[in-house]
Amino acid sequence: MRKVWLGAISLVALYGCSSNNLSSVPFITSLPQGITLVEEVDAQPGKATIPYSKYQLDNGLTLILSPDDSDPLVHVDVTYHVGSAREEIGKSGFAHFFEHMMFQGSENVGDQQHFKIITEAGGSLNGTTNRDRTNYFETVPSNQLEKMLWLESDRMGFLLDAVSQHKFEIQRDTVKNERAQNYDNRPYGLMWEIMGEAMYPEGHPYSWQTIGYVEDLDRVDVNDLKAFFLRWYGPNNAVLTIGGDIDVAQTLAWVNKYFGSIPSGPEVERASKQPAKLEQDRYITLEDRIQQPMLMIGWPTKYNGAQEQASINALANVLGSGANSLLYQKLVKTQKAVDAGAFQDCAELACTFYVYAMAPSGEKGALQPLYQELMQTLQEFETQGVDNGRLEQITGMAEANAVFALQSVRGKVTQLASNETFFDTPDRIQTQLDQIRAVTPESVMAAYQSFVNGHHKVALSVVPRGKSELAAAPANFVTPARDLPEYQKVTEQELDYRRASDSFDRSVMPQVAQGVKAQMPDLYRLYFNNGAELLGTVSSETPTVQLDISFPAGERYVEKGKEGLANLTAAMMQEATLDSSLEELQASLDKLGSTVSINAANYTTSIAVSSLEKNLTETMAIIEEILFKPAFREQDFERLKKQMLEGLVYQHQKPGWLASQATRQVLFDGSIYQRSRDGTEKSVAALTLEDVKAFYKQHYTPQGAQLVVVGDVNKRRIKKELAFIENWKGETAPLLNPQLVKPLDQQKIYLVDKPDAPQSVVRMVRQGLPFDATGEVYLTQLANFNLAGNFNSRINQNLREDKGYTYGADGYLAANREVGAIIFSAQVRADSTVPSIVEMQNELAQYSKNGMSDDEMKFLRLAVGQQDALKYETPSQKTGLLSSILAYSLDEDYLKQRNEIVENINKETLNEVAAKWFAPQDYQIIVVGDAKVLKPQLESLQIPIEELEIIR
Repeated sequence: MRKVWLGAISLVALYGCSSNNLSSVPFITSLPQGITLVEEVDAQPGKATIPYSKYQLDNGLTLILSPDDSDPLVHVDVTYHVGSAREEIGKSGFAHFFEHMMFQGSENVGDQQHFKIITEAGGSLNGTTNRDRTNYFETVPSNQLEKMLWLESDRMGFLLDAVSQHKFEIQRDTVKNERAQNYDNRPYGLMWEIMGEAMYPEGHPYSWQTIGYVEDLDRVDVNDLKAFFLRWYGPNNAVLTIGGDIDVAQTLAWVNKYFGSIPSGPEVERASKQPAKLEQDRYITLEDRIQQPMLMIGWPTKYNGAQEQASINALANVLGSGANSLLYQKLVKTQKAVDAGAFQDCAELACTFYVYAMAPSGEKGALQPLYQELMQTLQEFETQGVDNGRLEQITGMAEANAVFALQSVRGKVTQLASNETFFDTPDRIQTQLDQIRAVTPESVMAAYQSFVNGHHKVALSVVPRGKSELAAAPANFVTPARDLPEYQKVTEQELDYRRASDSFDRSVMPQVAQGVKAQMPDLYRLYFNNGAELLGTVSSETPTVQLDISFPAGERYVEKGKEGLANLTAAMMQEATLDSSLEELQASLDKLGSTVSINAANYTTSIAVSSLEKNLTETMAIIEEILFKPAFREQDFERLKKQMLEGLVYQHQKPGWLASQATRQVLFDGSIYQRSRDGTEKSVAALTLEDVKAFYKQHYTPQGAQLVVVGDVNKRRIKKELAFIENWKGETAPLLNPQLVKPLDQQKIYLVDKPDAPQSVVRMVRQGLPFDATGEVYLTQLANFNLAGNFNSRINQNLREDKGYTYGADGYLAANREVGAIIFSAQVRADSTVPSIVEMQNELAQYSKNGMSDDEMKFLRLAVGQQDALKYETPSQKTGLLSSILAYSLDEDYLKQRNEIVENINKETLNEVAAKWFAPQDYQIIVVGDAKVLKPQLESLQIPIEELEIIR
């Protein structure tokens, strides 16, 4: 239930598992020549398992099929057993770089067509690279499967002739922009790079990050990249996994046709395990553009799949996961740290156990006392250990997660592919659960003694620039200068190309079978006499229930000067009740495998509940207690308010937040809509506990409450479970006061200073219309699709693929019940700030004047019109859909109405909309970057410049 704020990093629990529904794998009596059946595994009744069949092609390609006809979609994953750990010294970043190149077209797929073909098919796609593998994946309507296999096989076997030095140069710029955006220009962004350099000796496969070093990318050319592909991208180093609504016999035939002729690559042996070894404690310091010092301590452990892994993970949970963890109790609850936790980062060759703590900003930011407190907490664990009750909580959540992971075809396929790649066993759910159940207090203590207590570690202090005195200890290690081998240029003659020979014409893209039709789920409604209403649907694929309860208690209802009150009230609702402590509530939920979170949005505050169906009654009893008996204790209030203020300090460092707040201030100046939903440092500091109590009393009411239920529970059962809602008596929430928004007449450049920023955030923004589902706002969304609404859109192709200015550019409509905005945005290299603005202006001018082409209109109809198969799959997707219907009083078939618009609207109508809404002179320009450098450059645009002071 407890929502712990993680300021600098996103840390996930390591117990997640993926699974499938309990269908069975059909038995195939005959196989295409060239394919061998390895094994078939059926579902195990009463257990979370993924049924699958595993095959191998003569060229070494491993194929895994997992049928699931619950939704008319398929997910395809191709995982290559190569990540940054396979790179050579001096050629870091190649695995990730090649991921980019794999989307640039192949012999039979034109430049930039990979994204376009899948988008046009109504699908979604991407690729990811980590230390040990690279995967490429797409989710599409099931009738598109053959086309996906044609696409993936073409870039596996027919890529290199389409790879040019020009494409190489563009993607090199894109990767540099990605590094600048996600590492160099992000608070704490270089933390893991510095940590890896200290944890591992130079040359260790994990001593550099997957993104690589810019100096390495700068000294290579396209032939180096081709050589990397030829070494690692053979079918014998790949796993092709397909799940969803498939015909197994037909799929086998297609896989054999498209992949069977691709020659094997060089033999690939598994890399040896290489856990880190430290000869002494290493203390390192990173000075960064941050305000809250961060302490990160790492101890080497083993490797992914090691016998001790489950016990080390349990140690991490006991020390640093949730309200019952020692680090939360000793550091966060006592306000000595803003945030603290523990986790194990596990990879194929080595793992590391981490504990971390973030200090407050200002005078209390010294890390020395926090380091001592953290180490003292570890000593306390050694003294008291862990009891079986805490392990029961960990096991309860792990078992529930295994069931929840049945809900997504993508999640199941990804798990199958990963486990096959690293363990030669696609479904390891029961193995992992057995390992977790086998954890004992003794094994957790043994893990602590074996890897943490008294063992050498790396301690990283991240401190504000110029304040190294705040570090936990003086640095005794600095990353030495890299000792790079002399660069040896790869010649074309050294490249050993492998050519496939086919009996069919690969240049012909497969035709698509008859379109699939996604069905809107059957809905039921309940209306309560107290003003609450419920919209639900039965979803019995997994024995789970997802419930959202929304109240008219969003930030929009907060009076001026008390911004942040809705968020602080939501946080207080997640603390103790009159009957139970926070720790007792959390323990009960964990044992049940249930999760509860309470979050404030613009108009509503929502209680989101996930539960196993068998534990729904007990979970609802906890919700009733939380809702009706909040303790609202002064000590909790003071602590949460301080945490919220520290959260604001962190958020306000981010370039993206600065750009968003500038957008609100520019477009909605003088109105309530210019406020940040999180509040300001001044407004939050002024809030009192009485404010929270009054807001709760006024706005947590059944009058206007909306409930959404998706899961394995019918209308009659849910009505019984929600008797406490039905019997609730409450007053009507206060009405909103409408606001006037002044129109903007003069175009300006609004410059927000972020000193020394290596990148700039560039935005073009204008006022729009309030939300509608099928009216002018929706038509404007359609008109924007080809301008900035997909990867192949004009603005993204221009700034990213043609110019190499950015990692990505997009445009979107933001609209609520009262106001709207149209925003075009990109984070660009600082030296390309002005050229990026010019290109965005030119693209808007051309599009608003001339509209879209016939080809773009065709692309729009196909892409938007075929997306429904992906919209109804998981309970969370269905919950979002039903919540929108209630929140905006939409027709239950509004998605069908939208599809009819897409099918019937003509190009001229959308071009008229584009002419009205996309004229560049109607847009204000926002730039977040280094003002002293940018201002003289921006003056060349001859647009008035205003330096904007951000409301914080």
